[in-house]
Amino acid sequence: MKFTRKASALWKGSGKEGSGTLSSASGVLDSTPYSFNTRFTDAKGTNPEELVGAALAGCFAMQLSFLIGEEGHTPDSLDVSAEVKFEDGAITHIQLNLKGKVPGMDPADFKKTAQKAKEVCPISKLLDTEITLDAQLIQ
Repeated sequence: MKFTRKASALWKGSGKEGSGTLSSASGVLDSTPYSFNTRFTDAKGTNPEELVGAALAGCFAMQLSFLIGEEGHTPDSLDVSAEVKFEDGAITHIQLNLKGKVPGMDPADFKKTAQKAKEVCPISKLLDTEITLDAQLIQ
């Protein structure tokens, strides 16, 4: 399977006082605001780090669902959060937290499959940082 996805950024002004918008071809992001304050304080808007976290969490969850299916199971839910740590101008670590409900799946198999999903997820492979995983199977 081959495809190309597109997104764009428009920035106006200086790094600290300026601001910008992010848009995606799908329209999900449509002139979504971002700025120094949305990145480094709690101002309303998005930032690159939370978008990376969302991309990784989403990719990982879908990859895990495929791998669980190969094991003969169907997840009821895979709840994934990603905590992206930014330090001294770099993303230094991402913590994935997974809570899954998969009827009939052994907890050890679930953790092993989740670890594999983390390793083969395309977004995981793209990122040059440490990614750790806490996986819990909820009965």
